[in-house]
Amino acid sequence: MPDKKKKSHDFKSNLYSYWKKSRRFRVGIFADIHDILFIIAGIFSAAFGLESFLLPNSFIDGGATGISLLISEISSIPLYILIILVNIPFIFLGFKVIGKQFAIKASLAIFGLSIVLATVHFPEVTEDKLLVAVFGGFFLGAGIGLSIRGGGVLDGTEVLAIYLSRKLRTKIGDNIIVINIIIFLAAAYFLSLETALYSMLTYLSASKTLDFVVDGIEEYTGVTIISSRSEEIRLMITEKLGRGLTIYKGHGGYGRSGVHNEYDIIYAVITRLEISKLNTELEKIDPNAFVVMNSINDTKGGMIKKRALNH
Repeated sequence: MPDKKKKSHDFKSNLYSYWKKSRRFRVGIFADIHDILFIIAGIFSAAFGLESFLLPNSFIDGGATGISLLISEISSIPLYILIILVNIPFIFLGFKVIGKQFAIKASLAIFGLSIVLATVHFPEVTEDKLLVAVFGGFFLGAGIGLSIRGGGVLDGTEVLAIYLSRKLRTKIGDNIIVINIIIFLAAAYFLSLETALYSMLTYLSASKTLDFVVDGIEEYTGVTIISSRSEEIRLMITEKLGRGLTIYKGHGGYGRSGVHNEYDIIYAVITRLEISKLNTELEKIDPNAFVVMNSINDTKGGMIKKRALNH
């Protein structure tokens, strides 16, 4: 009997181990397919923006792509070669700063963009400078954003910005701005002031599109609420907004006497589209409630997505 129990236990243990390994393998495969599809879509979107809008009109963008476009305009070197040459230092830097997997995906994405630029011909869409700046930046930004969603990059400037922020203790965004200012000053000198100004518009369009593709319309906001009417607020968030929340105990003090109060602290994550409704409902329940809101780029797990309520 003990041997049978041991064999049964070993069989169940082996079965669970097999199931666990199989699940990890499936998750890994699906994740790789997901990343590849995003990177491919990003490559074609960026290539379309470059060939159909920016290149025929001698416009540039910021970052490594902007450097490549600028050198291509003042020299006879094809853009598909420059895309690789300019990004090689950033790929090595990405390997050092972020890791091997990132460097591999970035290399594949950049080489893929170079191949598409060299082999696929996209027709020129328009010569209107404003449309070129806006929509060229839109498709280029969408391409870079999609590649980031796939775990790679088509433009290595952000890697340099991360590296500089660690070395110089500066903000990543500030580093990107400084890099792009240098690029646009060079564009004004080598091309023309008008081209540089339109190129700045292209960069703004691309950066906003990139943020939208990476973060999405449902940019989340973390909300912390402290109120003496926490139970009513809890019911409002779960029933009217359809959101999950977390409640934890807190102690507060104020004034010279250091008066301490105990209260329930409510924490919930909502989309930015629901902030107005939350504020309205809070005003109805407790106008004096203390509310702190923080931007959240992304979330995972839990009950973030709205679900239908059972009545």
